Amino acid sequence: MGAIGSILGVGLAGAGAVTSAQSAATAATAAGTAGTAAAHGVPQTGNNFGDVIANALDGLQGVQSNADGLAVKAATGDLNDVHDYMIAASEASLATEFTVALRDRAVEAFNQIMGMQI
Repeated sequence: MGAIGSILGVGLAGAGAVTSAQSAATAATAAGTAGTAAAHGVPQTGNNFGDVIANALDGLQGVQSNADGLAVKAATGDLNDVHDYMIAASEASLATEFTVALRDRAVEAFNQIMGMQI
């Protein structure tokens, strides 16, 4: 998690950020390992990069849906522990911020690559 946060220049804190960052770190490690294995002629057993990104975005959507569901329960009075909603809302917020920062860095890297002369 520290490596990803330092690469992105994003300071992450909180339980939700740890879960999101660990998921992203696992996905990035799996993608890097698969790429290294393919380069050395080892058969690829993991997901491809597109699947890793799709799974990460599905996870983000799940975190946001959980926070939305708890918000509805809090608004209707069906939620016993308000701190559950606060934790879920913070987790969703941090996961979204992390995803946006990752997207911004990817776009920046793409633009740098496209600006290189051959």
